[in-house]
Amino acid sequence: MKRLLAAFSAGLTLWVCGAAIAQDGEKLSVLCAADEAWCAAMQRAYELRTGVQTIMVRKSTGEVLDQIRREKDAPTIDVWWGGTGDTHLQAASENLLEAYLSPHEAELLPWAQNFFSMSGGQAAGIYAGALGFAYNRNLLETEGLPAPTCWKDLISDAYRGKIMTGNPNYAGTAFTTLATLVQLFGEDDAFLYMKALDRNVAEYTKAGSAPVKAAARGEALIGISFMHDAVTQKEAGAPLVIVAPCEGTGYEIGAVSIVRGTKNREEARRFVDFALSPAGQATGAAAGQNQVPSNAKAALPSGAPDLSIMKMVDYDFATFGTPEERDRLLLRFDTEVHPPSQ
Repeated sequence: MKRLLAAFSAGLTLWVCGAAIAQDGEKLSVLCAADEAWCAAMQRAYELRTGVQTIMVRKSTGEVLDQIRREKDAPTIDVWWGGTGDTHLQAASENLLEAYLSPHEAELLPWAQNFFSMSGGQAAGIYAGALGFAYNRNLLETEGLPAPTCWKDLISDAYRGKIMTGNPNYAGTAFTTLATLVQLFGEDDAFLYMKALDRNVAEYTKAGSAPVKAAARGEALIGISFMHDAVTQKEAGAPLVIVAPCEGTGYEIGAVSIVRGTKNREEARRFVDFALSPAGQATGAAAGQNQVPSNAKAALPSGAPDLSIMKMVDYDFATFGTPEERDRLLLRFDTEVHPPSQ
C-alpha cells in the first residue's frame, strides 16, 4: 500500500443516436460509472475510431455492481468502464470479471500497475482522483458562515441542512468517503463522526458528483465529492472553493473491467485497449474532466489537482475492496448513520 501511495503522489443516461454500425451487426454494451459527459465523449470517440456501435448506459458504481451480480449467469453487459476501483476489486473477488492483459498496461503509471496486480489482472486503472469537498463562496458570504477547511469542521451546527454527500450504497465516491474516514479516524470514531455529520446533510445522492454540482448551482452550501468533479464545475464558472481536508484524505483509482461471460470478448478487449491508450484517456479532458490519467503518455488535464502536495491516507484497497468489508460497513452505515427508510 505504501508503494501504491508513493506512486500515486508522482442516474441513467443512454446515448445511441447517430452511432456507427459494426460490420458484423453486433453492439458492444458498456456500463459507465464516470461522469455523464465523459460517458458520451468516450462512446463517440470509440465509435468513430472503430465503427462499432456501442450502447453506453450511465449508472452509479454500486448500481453497476448490483446489476453484474444479478446477471452473473446470463450477462447483458460486456464492459464496465469507470467508477471507483475498490468496487471493481469486489467484483473481481466474486469471479464476476475476466482477466485481460492489454498491451497498454506496460505504459501505465506504477499506481495503476499495482492496482492491476491487486485485481488479479481483472481490472485496469484508468484514472486517479483525490477526495475532498467544495463550498459555494457566494452562499457562504451571504450567510456569513465560516469557511470549512477540515473534515471535522463539517459537523458544526453552522452547516445544519447545508451539506450534500453521496449514499455509499450507490455512489462509489461515497463509499470511498466512508472508507477514508475509517482509515483517518478509526472505525468507531468515524461512525460517531458520520452520525454527527448526518444532522447537517440535506440529501444523500446516488451519483457521487451530484453534491458538488448542487453546490455549484447554489442548491447546497457544501458538496462532498472527488475534487476533480469540483474543478470541472469551477472551470465552468461556478463560485466554488475546493478544499483538501486538513486531516488528510483518500483517493480513488477509476477502473475498466470486462464482464465474465461476455459474448463480445474480442470487442470488449479492444474497448479496454482504447480506454487505456493516450487517445482514449484524452476523452476525459475533452469532456471537461480533470482526473489524473493512468497512461504515462497521456496529457495531464490543465485543471487536474496536484496530488503530490496533498496529505493522503495510505488507502487500503486490498481491505476495502472485499465484499465482506463493504457489506459490513454499509450495514453499519444503514443501521447507525442513515437508515434506508429516512
